[in-house]
Amino acid sequence: MKKDKRIVYGIWAFTAVVYLLVIILHELPQAESMPAWMVNLPAFHAALNGSCFLLLIASLMAIKRRNVALHKAFNTTAMLLSLVFLLSYVVFHYFSGDTQYGGDHRGLYLFILLTHILLAALSLPFILLAYYRGYAGQVSKHKKLVRFTYPVWLYVTLTGVMVYLFLKPYYAF
Repeated sequence: MKKDKRIVYGIWAFTAVVYLLVIILHELPQAESMPAWMVNLPAFHAALNGSCFLLLIASLMAIKRRNVALHKAFNTTAMLLSLVFLLSYVVFHYFSGDTQYGGDHRGLYLFILLTHILLAALSLPFILLAYYRGYAGQVSKHKKLVRFTYPVWLYVTLTGVMVYLFLKPYYAF
């Protein structure tokens, strides 16, 4: 039980660190130049999000077929890709700052962007808790969390790709 509490506290501490990083990221002065290899990071981020989306769909299909091992493998891969995304996102935005959308569908873009950001932030600790509960074999707690975290995570990964597609013409490298 003590181990469980430590892990849950760790999840909340990790979430707080992520929130602080994102806040600090927007307050830091932008780097003077961006390394050339970073030009492809927005597409890489979209690929990570799209991969996570597909892994989450595959994970659902695996558990519906009662293939727990495959379900866990898909979710673990999605978690690892999400971690790579998070780290890469922070590094990229330190060097590049924010990209402004200049298209005709600004209202739709802002709706997708704002719901993406809000739901990504709010769901982070619950996704981590759901993953931990599943990994630890706490199936009933895992199922309760997944009922709302799964569709939110799915939405966040899909809208991550959509935000990239909206912004693709406006990346100034």
